[in-house]
Amino acid sequence: MASILSTYTIEELKKKLKKQKTMLIIQSVVLFLMIVFAVFSTIENGLSFQTFLPLFFAPMLFVMLFEIKNIKKELILRK
Repeated sequence: MASILSTYTIEELKKKLKKQKTMLIIQSVVLFLMIVFAVFSTIENGLSFQTFLPLFFAPMLFVMLFEIKNIKKELILRK
């Protein structure tokens, strides 16, 4: 079964890879800030919903890493 990435041209794949890397950096920074605020919130107020909020967003980071890996693999196959 062909992947959805096989329908993209090389230029589109490169553009998508660049966009994914940018989004990964932004999401990493946001997740880091969420962790920092969760730690300070826990120290000040004890356990709350904010303490566990970064845990809900962390898997998205790994999905983005997996997507970047797949795009790179598709680009290598095309060369």
